[in-house]
Amino acid sequence: MRTLWGRKNSINVQKVLWALAELGLEWERIDAGGAFGRTDEPAFAALNPNRKVPVLVDGETVLWESNTILRYLAAVYDPDHRLLPADPAARARIEMWMDWQVGTLWTALRPVFVSLVRTPESERDAAAVAAGAAECGRLFGLFEGWLEGRDFVGGAAFGLGDLPLGCTAWRYFSLPIERPPLPRVEAWFRRLQDRPAFAEQVMQPLS
Repeated sequence: MRTLWGRKNSINVQKVLWALAELGLEWERIDAGGAFGRTDEPAFAALNPNRKVPVLVDGETVLWESNTILRYLAAVYDPDHRLLPADPAARARIEMWMDWQVGTLWTALRPVFVSLVRTPESERDAAAVAAGAAECGRLFGLFEGWLEGRDFVGGAAFGLGDLPLGCTAWRYFSLPIERPPLPRVEAWFRRLQDRPAFAEQVMQPLS
């Protein structure tokens, strides 16, 4: 039985939960991080010296960093390459958007999310929130261009690249901010919402 350490409202934990569900795998989840604590416990630090969630324990394999966990799950449990193609170029095009999500898009959206969801209204910097929202709109505009002629990140079929971006999009479209017209992104987002695993594992109230 696989064990996933992490709270269910974490964007990075949700990526892994969604992947596990899409692959039809069984798992046990242990609440950790945020209000649940446990990341400072020696037993957790032995699993991940960064003391962050998620951590996946799969037999003798222990992994942290959410996108790395996604790649591992696809490599081990997706022999038909439904989620991540075998062709190196096609695979790299998907993985570049996965890395862009964690290194660029979420870096821009996270301060806006934290301000509007986890910060009392009296303590918010409205100008910073507006500027952050505008930058997120610009970045999603880059993704809008990529989706021309594509239904999903990798092309016609749903794949691993849609998971990190889908978890980010759920937060982006749930926040009370101004957004530019993004018809291709919005159509892609509706396709994700038709997937039972996305609805169950990601479409949770923001907290």
